[in-house]
Amino acid sequence: MIACDRCARLREHCETVAAVRRRAYAEWQYWGRPVPSFGDPRARVLILGLAPGAHGSNRTGRPFTGDGSGDFLYPVLHEAGFASQPQASSRDDGMQLRDMWITSVARCAPPGNKPTTEELSNCSAWLDDEIQLLKELRVVICLGRIAFDGLLNWARRAGIISSRGGFTFGHGAESSFPNGLAVIASYHPSLQNTNTGKLTRPMFLAIFKRAQQLAAAAVK
Repeated sequence: MIACDRCARLREHCETVAAVRRRAYAEWQYWGRPVPSFGDPRARVLILGLAPGAHGSNRTGRPFTGDGSGDFLYPVLHEAGFASQPQASSRDDGMQLRDMWITSVARCAPPGNKPTTEELSNCSAWLDDEIQLLKELRVVICLGRIAFDGLLNWARRAGIISSRGGFTFGHGAESSFPNGLAVIASYHPSLQNTNTGKLTRPMFLAIFKRAQQLAAAAVK
């Protein structure tokens, strides 16, 4: 996956950001490639995000690592018992996840955090393969509407649902697929949401506590 070059616009953007860099990270050797997923291969809970951040995951090479979204996410995962430590700074910081896997619907940082429909489609096969390999998966937490729509598109491709009708995005909204997979929607932990109070730490923590309950109750 890290050698994928299906989307010329995204590859050019990631490589340009990695070459020019932000002043605060001038000494960093940016990852600058598609960002691989991270976590416990036997996870029952999957976090599905939007895409790597230009100076976060595109710099560090690990999901939600090195930017404001990750600074909000990982302390909550640690408090909920999914993460071994509250801070995530690099691929080599010792972070380990328990019972959780983190991925995204787009694996390259898009300009303006807005991948095109074609780019999302190009990336969809990676998600298809990945979910198939997560044999213990019980719950998917979708961070943001684009991730939520991406999961519904996956379920249609997999023949699990026939249409996206009846599934509504909203923070804390829960759905269940016919195959028993539970879905929880959440606002994305972007600075736009967390700095304005649209998403608070207690709100976010409640999502992961609920995921634990659903994972424990699920019967495959």
